[in-house]
Amino acid sequence: MKITVVGAGAVGATCADNIARRELAEEVVLLDIKDGLSEGKALDMLQASTLLDCDVKITGSSNNYELTANSDVVVITSGIPRKPGMTREDLIGTNANIVKGVTENILKHSPDAIFVIISNPMDTMTYLALKSSGLPKNRIIGLGGILDSARFKTYLSLALKCSPNDLQGVVIGGHGDTTMIPLTRLATYSGVPVSHFLDAETLQKVAADTMVGGATLTKLIGTSAWYAPGAAGAALVESIVRDQKRVIPCCVYLEGEYGQSDICLGVPVVIGRNGWERIVDFELNDEEQAAFNKSADAVRNMNDILKTL
Repeated sequence: MKITVVGAGAVGATCADNIARRELAEEVVLLDIKDGLSEGKALDMLQASTLLDCDVKITGSSNNYELTANSDVVVITSGIPRKPGMTREDLIGTNANIVKGVTENILKHSPDAIFVIISNPMDTMTYLALKSSGLPKNRIIGLGGILDSARFKTYLSLALKCSPNDLQGVVIGGHGDTTMIPLTRLATYSGVPVSHFLDAETLQKVAADTMVGGATLTKLIGTSAWYAPGAAGAALVESIVRDQKRVIPCCVYLEGEYGQSDICLGVPVVIGRNGWERIVDFELNDEEQAAFNKSADAVRNMNDILKTL
C-alpha cells in the first residue's frame, strides 16, 4: 500500500505523520513545490518513527511526481491557507489552479488512485477535481464533514462534561462557516439523544460554535488549524485502506440524493477500499432539508466562479 500526501505545510505534514504512525501503508510520499520542505519534514518523521516503533518508508520530494507512482490513495492539501479575516471562499482563485494541476500530474503516474481533497474551499475543490479528472465519482472524496463533526463532538463534550468517545454527532452540508449543518436532532450520548441532557439554547450555542470552529482557530493562531484536519485526513484514509466501511460525513458528488444534483456536498457515506461506496439517507426533517438546500445554493454559487477562472 502506498499513500501520497501533496502539500507539506502544517495540514499535509500532520496528515502524513498520522498516516505513518498508524502504519496505514508500507510507503508514504510527501510532496511539495517548495525546495527542501517535504524532504526535511519526511526525514524528521522518519527519525521520529524510530522512537515510535513505526516501520514505514517515508519519502519527501520537491515536485517530483514520479516518486508518487502507483499510489493507492492521494491526499491533496495544496494551496494557500486561511489567514485571519479570510473566508475559505477567498482562496478559490489561487487554489483552483493548484488543485487542478496536482490532480492532472498525479493521474499521470497513479491512474487508479483514490483522491482525498482537503484544500479549501473544499466543496468546490472536490467538484473541480472530479470534473477535471473525469474519474468515477466514488474515487473523489472531500474531507470537510469528518473534521466538522469532530469539532461538533468536541463542543458537545464540553457542554455535557463527558468523553467525546461516548458521543455521536454529524455535520452535513458545505464546509463553510455559514453552510455547514450540525445535526443536533440526531446527536446522541451513549445512544440517548443529547436533547435529553442539554436545553435548546445550549444546543444552539454548540451548533453555532461548531460552524465557526475553523474561524475561531484561525483568529487564535493566525492561520488555519492543522492538528484536527491532519488527524481527520488520516482517519478517512484509514477507512479506505483498511476497508472499514465506516459511515463518515464526506463531500461527494450527488445525483439526486438529498434533493441535489451536479454538486459535491457533505453527506454521510460508507467509506471502504473502493472509496465512497454508498450514501446513507438520514431522512432530514423539513427544517434540516431547507438548511441543506440553502447550503447547496451557496456552494453552487461558489462553483460558478470556476467558470470565470
